[in-house]
Amino acid sequence: MLDCGPMKLPANQAKVVLITGAASGIGRRTAERFIELGHHVHICDVSQASVAEFVAANPDATASVADVADPQAVDRLFLELTDQHSRLDVLINNAGIAGPTAEIENCDDDEWLRCIQVNLSGTFFVTKRAVPLLRASTSGCIINVASTAALFGYPARSPYAASKWGQIGLTKTWAMELGVAGIRVNAVCPTSVSGPRIDGVIAREAERRGLSADEVRKMYQRQTSMRSFVSPDEVADTILFLASEQASKISGQTLSVDGHTEGLSNWLD
Repeated sequence: MLDCGPMKLPANQAKVVLITGAASGIGRRTAERFIELGHHVHICDVSQASVAEFVAANPDATASVADVADPQAVDRLFLELTDQHSRLDVLINNAGIAGPTAEIENCDDDEWLRCIQVNLSGTFFVTKRAVPLLRASTSGCIINVASTAALFGYPARSPYAASKWGQIGLTKTWAMELGVAGIRVNAVCPTSVSGPRIDGVIAREAERRGLSADEVRKMYQRQTSMRSFVSPDEVADTILFLASEQASKISGQTLSVDGHTEGLSNWLD
């Protein structure tokens, strides 16, 4: 079984894990944690340079360069995955982009489409192709990395909010469809995760509002009861738990890792 502890598993208990968007942030830290435990990890990311750097740092991993928004690229991903591994036990849909920061009338159509294609359609394309492999596993598991934006309205972030709400709908639906096959499907909803991605969102919001980045950061942090962001490790811990035998009867659930989000502030007034 999977184990969230520090000791490596016996070889016969190692799982094959596919993680999308895994060359940085949550995805990378989660991949590293699975590798540390002795699991067989295959990552994919859209950045060839980032994938090459990841594999150089983690030579036990296998990898593909793929844009999950492109069905043909996803087909190639699965050809490469099955060439390297005989099965798939765990799928973690982590690939995603922040999308634009703009009120609805200023939201660019192409930016809307790209955000939905990566975050929502990408989750669909990858999962559709993974399910036949997961059905053959004795304990198939899908974990969708959503967001607290899937639980509230999110002013000036329509594409991102829509894509993450859609992921929750897919999580609930797939848990119903696949439960009879023993496949569990859950979603993890982090709040803002420390790192370059949220720094970029904050910078764009600060420029749009004529505020300092520090002022906007504090606004974001005030949205949670614990007044803080989360780390990639804290999200990875939750993913490891949901993929473990300790969570063998947890399915169709949305688990927040957020210090209790009270609401996403409406800063439009």
